[in-house]
Amino acid sequence: MSKHALGVDPVVAPAEAAAQVEETVATAAPKLRSHDELKAIAEAGAAELGWDAPARDVIAWVERNFELPAVAVACSMADAVLPALVADQLPGVDVLFLETGYHFPETYATRDEVAANLRVNVVDVLPENTVEQQDRLLGKDLFARDAAQCCALRKVAPLRRTLARYELWFTGVRRDEAPTRTNTPLITWDEANGLVKVNPVAAWSFDQLVQYSDDNLLPVNPLLSQGYPSIGCQPCTRKVAPGDDPRAGRWAGTDKTECGLHV
Repeated sequence: MSKHALGVDPVVAPAEAAAQVEETVATAAPKLRSHDELKAIAEAGAAELGWDAPARDVIAWVERNFELPAVAVACSMADAVLPALVADQLPGVDVLFLETGYHFPETYATRDEVAANLRVNVVDVLPENTVEQQDRLLGKDLFARDAAQCCALRKVAPLRRTLARYELWFTGVRRDEAPTRTNTPLITWDEANGLVKVNPVAAWSFDQLVQYSDDNLLPVNPLLSQGYPSIGCQPCTRKVAPGDDPRAGRWAGTDKTECGLHV
């Protein structure tokens, strides 16, 4: 039930900022097992749990095979289902929130509610530069000119640096969210980030997610009931018409469908 930031001093130069992040990761990280060891564990877990094991069984497998300081939950703060599920079995788990500087006010409010009411440690993952610094370095509103670069700088790179301190991360990716996610496994080796990736609710539908949230009175981003079934940064997220792909409102008007975190 706490919140802190993992990132950089917003007034330092980018090179110094990167050094600060690396120092934070190095000093805070537990002793991690080798990639070969973790890959073998992931393969064994995938074979044991198969394609559609219940979320609680997936989390129980993590509890048996990993220590709490080596585990993190990624959460966009669209809802609190994944943090709540994991915290039921791994109380005090780190919940990583990518603080891009571009979120809806409702998203920040949901983050604060999660930090206050769930047994988790919310960590704001910060990019090297504030929005203002990025505007000075690369021009105003990079997201409008090069959404891929903006996501890379404000989401992908900060998360990759942060994940270096963990052996495993949970994500809330679901197979029904988009065609690019239909083959999402429950457990896999994340080669890009160098750790085990676990998707406990991969087999859930959006309706199941809402039902679990309602039944357990969990914090939920009010935008979900206002036409935003998938919530990202405010400038790049639009409402979705009923029946459309839930992620159709992300980077609307472009051919971009993923921010790069899960591909």
